[in-house]
Amino acid sequence: MTLIAIIVFALALGMGAFATWQVVENRLTTDLVSAAAVAARKTSLDIGKGPANIIVLPINRINRIQVVANDGRVVAASPAMLGMPPITRMRPADGDMRVDGTACLGSLLERACYITVGFRMAHSVYGDVMVYAAVPEPPSLRTNFLEITLALFSSGLLALLGWGTWHLAGRTLAPVERIRTEMAEITASDLSRRMPVPATEDEMAQLTETINATLERLEHAVENQRRFASDASHELRTPLTGLRTKLELAIFDPESENPLETMRSALADAERLQVLIEDLLLLARLDAGVRGPPEPIDLAELVVSEVERRPSRHEVLLKLDPGVVVRGSRVQLGRLLTNLLANADRHAVSEVRVQVRGERDEAVLEVTDDGLGIPAGERERVFQRFTRLDSARSRDAGGTGLGLPIARDIAMAHRGRLYAADSTTGRGARLVLRLPLSTSART
Repeated sequence: MTLIAIIVFALALGMGAFATWQVVENRLTTDLVSAAAVAARKTSLDIGKGPANIIVLPINRINRIQVVANDGRVVAASPAMLGMPPITRMRPADGDMRVDGTACLGSLLERACYITVGFRMAHSVYGDVMVYAAVPEPPSLRTNFLEITLALFSSGLLALLGWGTWHLAGRTLAPVERIRTEMAEITASDLSRRMPVPATEDEMAQLTETINATLERLEHAVENQRRFASDASHELRTPLTGLRTKLELAIFDPESENPLETMRSALADAERLQVLIEDLLLLARLDAGVRGPPEPIDLAELVVSEVERRPSRHEVLLKLDPGVVVRGSRVQLGRLLTNLLANADRHAVSEVRVQVRGERDEAVLEVTDDGLGIPAGERERVFQRFTRLDSARSRDAGGTGLGLPIARDIAMAHRGRLYAADSTTGRGARLVLRLPLSTSART
């Protein structure tokens, strides 16, 4: 940043200094030439009145004036030029009366240069002569004083600009460096650290707050992942341990066990393992955002097909409004409905109710059972993975603790909501699914 700023301003200052030098030098030269021209012209008029060896100085104080004949003799001069050789031998071109230029007198070590203006007088009392008026060349033109001054001034400005840019850039990037250092020290084993938020209320403060919010979400996600891995390993260990124990007993003491019963029990444990592993794989795909191709789905038809496909221990009562269409993955929404039906069937006493209706721009699906219900304070916890509220919702009841979490993840993947609500009959659990209606269904 500092280098770019210096380069840009160096170009700007260079062009500005060059333009300033040209303007000042041209203006100074023009003013001196004009003054010398006025003095030479006035002298020409004066000597036209009569001969004079000493020229009276004109009013603009130009004190170096000579009248030089064609043969190089100085026939008249101002007091400062008495006894001096001709200041110059310049003569105007044919048809012109005036000549401008620079004339220098003296040796190389004591050389003096003058801006000189000459007028030709062809019919003066001295004959054909040249009247020269000279002005000493100023030091700024003679010694490059102006160029050196502008160069030094520009260099000083560039140095000040470079230091200021470096200082300001350092102050601006210092919070970024602190954030980088803090982030480099944060590891997956310790995500509880947060960045100190500056009190400036500027973009850096907003960036720090955003990073802290991201770290908080990351910490929450990692904690959920750890808890899920721990719960999954625990859930897998239980049927594996039971299966291994039964097989070891059958091998070491085959006469004490009924082989057929042992195989049936082992098969049940293997089926439970299979269901659990399939649920874990589905959760992994949902976490990764894997979805099937979206298609229009009539919820009433989906409910009818799923109810007819799976056996139920209790009576299933349907209240379905036709034409409630959503867009999504039929396989995943079918799995969501299956999980809700299985959960209700597992905890119902005599019946399960399923209702489908449309409300404004949402499709609503409700699954209600007449069991013990879910306490109001536990309605969010049942959607956590591997959560079981009591003995009625234990492994022996056939649940893995993943049915409702999978159902909610599918609902969220379809931009919907799944939650537990108060039962309309005063008892049992009521699970409500809300999904966006398909555009064609709204119209």
